[in-house]
Amino acid sequence: MINRRVEKGVARGREFEIEVDGEKLRAHEGETIAAVMLAAGRRTFRQTGLRQQARGYYCGIGLCHECMMVVNGVPNTRTCQTLATPGCRVETQEGPGKLEVAF
Repeated sequence: MINRRVEKGVARGREFEIEVDGEKLRAHEGETIAAVMLAAGRRTFRQTGLRQQARGYYCGIGLCHECMMVVNGVPNTRTCQTLATPGCRVETQEGPGKLEVAF
């Protein structure tokens, strides 16, 4: 597993794992899902619906919507604004994302 975090001189919160597209990634308390993905070397967060073009982290403040992924079954979640939590499941989103509603 790639680790692109700055390690020297940085105090981090408790370590735990999240699952991204079936892969276990190391996360720390206080990190966003986007930060975890970037630290692991993952650059594709979603794909466009029409042309299947890769999209990823861009603005980092929730305005551009490029970092949207499916988090714990909820599509269109802005990962730059969503904290990683122990055991959360994240999936690459394709297109606008669909929320399945059970009746």
